[in-house]
Amino acid sequence: MVMRFYSPEFKADAVALYLSDPDHTYQSVGKDLGISRETLRNWVRSHRARSGEDPTTRTSTKDGKTVAKAATREELEAELASLSAELKQARKENQKLATERDILRKAMKFFASEMSW
Repeated sequence: MVMRFYSPEFKADAVALYLSDPDHTYQSVGKDLGISRETLRNWVRSHRARSGEDPTTRTSTKDGKTVAKAATREELEAELASLSAELKQARKENQKLATERDILRKAMKFFASEMSW
């Protein structure tokens, strides 16, 4: 599975679109934008966490009112898996950068010793 990277602007626009109307669902907005339902859900949860809102999901009742519902265990586990994957990717990138830095340091020492003959 190929991980796609989206710009922060795209993410913000997708979250704003979802939050703009209580009748929107993760599935419908995700389908319109060409992203998965879970990806959009994670972006919305991250937005809500950053803005200080409760980590809840919304549900609509028959009379059109929006009611907050506590996050389910599955949602929390999905977020944990997403964050774990992100952490794994960040650690991998960190290791790559550390290796590149070490190579450059060794090259610098090598070339500095040649110049001081």
